[in-house]
Amino acid sequence: MSHNETPGSVRIRTDDGNEWRFDAIQKAAKFYDCNRSNAIAFACNDVDELVAAARRVLERDDLTIKQRREIADTLSTRAVSFDVKTEIAVETKGEM
Repeated sequence: MSHNETPGSVRIRTDDGNEWRFDAIQKAAKFYDCNRSNAIAFACNDVDELVAAARRVLERDDLTIKQRREIADTLSTRAVSFDVKTEIAVETKGEM
């Protein structure tokens, strides 16, 4: 998206069962020690890097399958799950 196409603001719905979103944003703002807008942007940027880093760890040759599965279970969240078989798979849950 070019700078000319960037909207002036983005609305996030927090009603009708989406109240958890506001709590998540508040936690991110506290974690990053910044305002809510920056916290959302930081978290969005970080998620790609964290998933890539987790994948690199799970692909290490010096770990046993059991260790990889334990790490995958530990790193899996509500929205991202790691599964170790013969390959490393990342599944996103999409819109919740």
